[in-house]
Amino acid sequence: MAFNHLPAGAHDALAPLSVKPVTHSVSMANDQLPPEAGVHPAPRTVLDRLAAGPGRAARITHTEHLPPRPGRHAPWPEKIRPEVIDAIRAAGIERPWAHQARVAEHALRGESAVVATGTASGKSLAYLAPVLSALLDGSEAPNGRGATALYLAPTKALAADQRRAVRALAEPLGKGVRPAVYDGDTPFEEREWVRQYANYALTNPDMLHRSILPAHPRWASFLRALRYVVIDECHAYRGVFGSHVAQVLRRLRRLCARYGSDPVFLLASATASEPGTAAGRLTGLPVAEVTEDASPRGELVFALWEPPLTELHGERGAPVRRTATAETADLLTDLAVQGVRTVAFVRSRRGAELVALIAQERLAAVDRSLPSRVAAYRGGYLPEERRALERSLHTGELLGLAATSALELGVDVAGLDAVLLSGYPGTRASLWQQAGRAGRTRRGALAVLIARDDPLDTYLVHHPEALFRQPVESTVLDPDNPYVLAPHLCAAAEELPLTEADLSLFGPEAMVVISQLEARKLLRRRGTAWHWTRRERAADLTDIRGGGGRPVQIVEEGTGRLLGTVDRAAAHTTVHEGAVHLHQGRSHLVRHLDLEDSVALVEQADPPYSTTARDTTTISILETTTEVPWGDARLCFGSVEVTNQVVSFLRRRLITGEVMGETKLDLPPRTLRTRAVWWTVTEDQLDDAQVSPEALGGALHAAEHASIGMLPLFATCDRWDIGGVSVPLHPDTLLPTVFVYDGHPGGAGFAERAFHTAARWLGATREAIAACECAAGCPSCIQSPKCGNGNDPLDKKAAIRLLARLLSDAPTDPDGRDGSDGRDGLLDPTGLHDPNDPADTD
Repeated sequence: MAFNHLPAGAHDALAPLSVKPVTHSVSMANDQLPPEAGVHPAPRTVLDRLAAGPGRAARITHTEHLPPRPGRHAPWPEKIRPEVIDAIRAAGIERPWAHQARVAEHALRGESAVVATGTASGKSLAYLAPVLSALLDGSEAPNGRGATALYLAPTKALAADQRRAVRALAEPLGKGVRPAVYDGDTPFEEREWVRQYANYALTNPDMLHRSILPAHPRWASFLRALRYVVIDECHAYRGVFGSHVAQVLRRLRRLCARYGSDPVFLLASATASEPGTAAGRLTGLPVAEVTEDASPRGELVFALWEPPLTELHGERGAPVRRTATAETADLLTDLAVQGVRTVAFVRSRRGAELVALIAQERLAAVDRSLPSRVAAYRGGYLPEERRALERSLHTGELLGLAATSALELGVDVAGLDAVLLSGYPGTRASLWQQAGRAGRTRRGALAVLIARDDPLDTYLVHHPEALFRQPVESTVLDPDNPYVLAPHLCAAAEELPLTEADLSLFGPEAMVVISQLEARKLLRRRGTAWHWTRRERAADLTDIRGGGGRPVQIVEEGTGRLLGTVDRAAAHTTVHEGAVHLHQGRSHLVRHLDLEDSVALVEQADPPYSTTARDTTTISILETTTEVPWGDARLCFGSVEVTNQVVSFLRRRLITGEVMGETKLDLPPRTLRTRAVWWTVTEDQLDDAQVSPEALGGALHAAEHASIGMLPLFATCDRWDIGGVSVPLHPDTLLPTVFVYDGHPGGAGFAERAFHTAARWLGATREAIAACECAAGCPSCIQSPKCGNGNDPLDKKAAIRLLARLLSDAPTDPDGRDGSDGRDGLLDPTGLHDPNDPADTD
């Protein structure tokens, strides 16, 4: 059996605050008033009401209390236009918080800055005040369109929300501020107006990469006048995606210089470790850091909640806990009945729909007016559906929303009283970002993490220190990664021929990569500049989010109505034939999935079950580029093919999660050709390490998990950019083998770096496992939030012995390698493989 750790394709830091366990309840004199009176009960009171049902109190394993804090004001800098200050006051804000004033001061001095403070601390106003002042200054220019600003958000929802906020704030300023969204949902007839007349364009990195930069002559007047670039929720730009965005920003800066502008970059992040360093790496500029949060904060009560065991038993006879989905739906129902405005974050699209559906059914039995006040929100909805839901949540029309992480970033949901987290979201950064969605108007808030029946979640709800006593994860990106840099050099050369003067902007690896691109005949030097040689647009050959493929449209079979879309990569697991597809509380059965035409045909139905796809992952070695002996063991680096295939789906009862049956599927496998590092051990080494055959699978699996968790310290990657497979007997090596591979086609350089630092990397892995105080394994050492096998089996002690034996024969070279430079025999680092070119092979 192979144990696989799949990469995920590609947040608010309350964690660094000093937190103390709750020792007493916070009482308020008006807690008992009914919700319709407009009084918001204290979060502890809300939690007590949730725990009042039969057996409910025992489900709370821990309660954490973050006390309220007062705010600290400062005056606006003198250069902020008085009209802007008046508009801010008209919005109800008399004076800025100290950190807002500091950001504005940096901006007015022409210094790029990042503000990294808590949720609802007013980061938007910190950058809007200087931006609006600049736009008003520009509106008085006698010629031209005046000053412009560009706003970048990681999601369409956030950009749309920001436009609403800017319009409301700038209404007293008249036509001096003209905000407009420019994204994939913008009608084509409106796009020309944005290019010619808008002075505050709100978009995302994808549109900047594919649409704005390649068409820069049409944006010339906008770029020539560009004063500020705002990058919101900048912590979202991490891993390979973040590295791509960093190069997109360098292309933007290059074109701005061509048109004579030098914009100031203003970044905002609610979750960041060393935000100034991360922002500097993202933009390529020195960035001032503003991290002291001077805004007031209401108290936050954070409860850890473990669903009870049921009378049902799993496949191996073990008792089964009630599902987090059903528990979340119950809590959302109870909160809606109390009039407590709540968002429930659910890890999957199907789960979000299911939570909303169950809650609506329960609410219908209480009050017929309540079901319409609970809804689902997820990616894949049509744009008009998303906007309508965002408006309803913002106005308070909705009492409850079951949402995926699509609502995690920045969208203003002021007025929420509670947040439910259905399962650990995978990182502490996401945990705090989601928890911070509530209590955004200085009131107290309640957050509840509901554990899934999973070793990782189970550990966390019984070890709160792993959540509340640890800092958030670092924002990791590497713009100099040649696998990322190459396609952006091609795109830059197409936008404007590259010269030697440009190389310093793109980093120290630029000349090496340009030489490779010349050898591939993708770039050609003419005189003093390099030019793009192909007919197709270079920007179209790179998906900066690493998705790939045309989205699958979900169509109602009887009417032809388009319900939404799903990413092609997720279609096999979510819209296979027989799958239950939920859309805004209505159930549909998938009757046919046509992968060739990218269409899933569905019909409305009401089955008493949900569906869960099952898949298998295998890995095969295509080529061993380099092999180093470690005694009898072998450390290798080379090309691999990772094959994933959905083979069946389970039907589960809606409330209990009980398996009703399994249906086989005949779907084509999906393959990923990439680069990997792997190591093998022999039977003699296993005997020396006292790893029995029964413990072997758990030892390899635990070592795989821990090594993936440690690799970001050595390869400047994000753990979500890499995957792994461990096999007690691999058919290509005929030995126990652990693989760690890049989760991106062609490789991204992470596995290569792992190979060249293997002795230190695996040594640190063993030390991290051994130093952890847990008895049998925990998220700090061998458990993984994205394990494809549910963190089973794992054997901590056997993994320590196995790694110690492996390292005892490691070479003395500090890099753990054979002395090669690691640049020979690589897959095409340009990421621009042409299958029709016979010379373009692996």
